[in-house]
Amino acid sequence: MSVRMLFVIGAPRSGTTMLERMLSSHSMVQGGPEPHLLTPLAHLGPWDKVDKAPYDHVLAAESQKLFIDQLPNKEQDYWDACRAYCDVIYGRYLEATGGLPICLDKTPAYGLILPFMQKVFPDGKFVVLTRHPLAMFSSFANSFFDGDYQVANDFNPLINRYVPALAAFIRQHETPFIHVRYEDLVKDPESWFEKICDYIEIPFEQDAIDYGNKQKEEERPQGLGDPIGVKQHTRPTTKSVKKWAQELATDPAKLALMQRVISQVDPADLETLGYPIDTLWKPLEEMEGDVAPLPKPKMDRYRLQRKAIVHLRGRAQKSEAFRNLLKKMRLATDVLLRE
Repeated sequence: MSVRMLFVIGAPRSGTTMLERMLSSHSMVQGGPEPHLLTPLAHLGPWDKVDKAPYDHVLAAESQKLFIDQLPNKEQDYWDACRAYCDVIYGRYLEATGGLPICLDKTPAYGLILPFMQKVFPDGKFVVLTRHPLAMFSSFANSFFDGDYQVANDFNPLINRYVPALAAFIRQHETPFIHVRYEDLVKDPESWFEKICDYIEIPFEQDAIDYGNKQKEEERPQGLGDPIGVKQHTRPTTKSVKKWAQELATDPAKLALMQRVISQVDPADLETLGYPIDTLWKPLEEMEGDVAPLPKPKMDRYRLQRKAIVHLRGRAQKSEAFRNLLKKMRLATDVLLRE
């Protein structure tokens, strides 16, 4: 590719938005909101597909295989075509945003399509950011599901999906990458950011670490990244590293659920990510005596929206009458918006 691509890979709520802000503050890197360009592309072809689509995706995949087999270089021609698409769209993005030499894409869902990305971006740069699985899930549940662990896990079992996928990529030797633990990055951001810059082959810029001072939030396009955490700080902080342990120590139901989830994960995968099972629960075990519950977060517009969404989604799943009402409302809006 003519575009120098840089990817920050990590599960949702692993600190990827924070690292993206740091890298975007570098004078040679153009970042931005999560574009989600590659996930649809990865499921479009014959090697992975969606569960359902507005066309016969099973038949389409089989037909594409037969077609690709007729190409001069077979699969390689398909990967070249995907690469050409990405070259144009990322290249035009760089042109439109100032022409910096490196294009950064941080989309957590890419952690589940890494084999596809290895084929399309053999010369891309990959920064893999991992976070303690329980801390990651706690942040996910509290950020998007009003602290309801069960609803959050039913909607998206993050630990079961992302831990194996990231571990498999870290164990492979075909594609170079740098692996950074969130806890190490926030504890010593200068050292780790310098290592990341060395890997990307760009000069270390100290002031990029203070991303909140260099890149004002009001000047930045809004996207689907961290909705609350990063906005509260101007540089990496260790404040949330052990918050999950305090939460589980005061809620037996959440603790029991997380114990079941962790029991389903391969210990070898946890160790590969940097969180061996022998020490995984150590922050919780270090909690002594009566642990005070975490203070309830401030009720702002965002949290009111999340509460409403969680409540309405739960009601829609339990009540057929309410689902029918929503379908009638959707039909009414479709009619009103039809040109």
